[in-house]
Amino acid sequence: MNRILLIAQNDLRLFLKEKAAYFWLFGAPLLFAFFMGMNRGPGDPSNPRPGVLLENNDAGFFGKIFVEELGVQGLWLISPTNADKAQRGIRIPTNFTANVLEKKPVKVEFFQIKNGGNDQAAAMTEIRVVRTLIALNGHLIEYAGLQKPLDEASFRSIMQKADPVTLDATFGSRKPIPAGYSQSIPGVLVMFVMMNLLIFGGTSISSERREGVLRRFMVHPVSKTELVFGKIAGLLGLGLVQITYMLLASMLLMKFHLGSAFPQVLVTLMVYGWAAGSLGVLIGSIISRDDKIVAICVLASMVFAALGGCWWPLEIVPDKVRLLGHLSPSAWAMDALHQLISFGGSWREIATQLAILSGFAAVANALAIRFFRA
Repeated sequence: MNRILLIAQNDLRLFLKEKAAYFWLFGAPLLFAFFMGMNRGPGDPSNPRPGVLLENNDAGFFGKIFVEELGVQGLWLISPTNADKAQRGIRIPTNFTANVLEKKPVKVEFFQIKNGGNDQAAAMTEIRVVRTLIALNGHLIEYAGLQKPLDEASFRSIMQKADPVTLDATFGSRKPIPAGYSQSIPGVLVMFVMMNLLIFGGTSISSERREGVLRRFMVHPVSKTELVFGKIAGLLGLGLVQITYMLLASMLLMKFHLGSAFPQVLVTLMVYGWAAGSLGVLIGSIISRDDKIVAICVLASMVFAALGGCWWPLEIVPDKVRLLGHLSPSAWAMDALHQLISFGGSWREIATQLAILSGFAAVANALAIRFFRA
């Protein structure tokens, strides 16, 4: 055990001597988290506003009033030129105003453009469409009592009257879609911990093999298993430095709130760092050239980040993509962090994720020992 700690301490000292890497350890993650966290999109996690394509085929004033009321009810309306951003749409028929003026029934079409997305958010969108129709029908009933022809100015005067009763409806899910800093800070941490520990772990093994350091190690009373675990422990120490810095900086600079979840978040990230460090040592054990190691590590960490929910919440992707993402440790780490940060979970809710991350790490440990060579 003493040999493992001695190797880890020496490696951590060497890692932190690389001043050129400080930007990727401390500067880049903070910048990424800040700018990605500012991009919240429409609405907020507790009251989502998915994009809705609007096709207004009516040239009359009532179609225009209907569109305005949709906005009042909180819908994010997308024009046909940006139809690719919408998953559902609303179509107002050409005879909308004419039929209303003639007191004839008229139907507004609410349709689906493409599959996927969040079903609960879509249900909230449909509710808002229904609320718009109810509001306008209520105003029409009120206007009918005036016993005079319907025109735009008079109808708008009815709409501007204060309602005696109001209803405030919000998204009622216990698990809102993570957004803002609650998505960006965990996502950036998971991405950069993986990237840095893969690169530092792989290149350190490769360079020490090339310079004969590992061969000199092997003439001392140090087993291959102790050497591998010492290297992983050093990487875990580096991960702890980055994780602690990032959590404290985000709480101070971005008012990121963890509350009582700080210990669970720290443990989750350390178990994840164990898996990432083990993979880094494994890559360095298999591949000799530094340039190949860096290229593979950057590519792997980016793919893991994209599929694992670091760039966008897995709650908004199709089920097949979500399943594919969980082949990487990043997705399980993000699941656990969202449970703690966004959903108010505790140790019990993240037990499965911690067990699977530990499994990733154990398998990577075994493979690193198997393929390690001096």
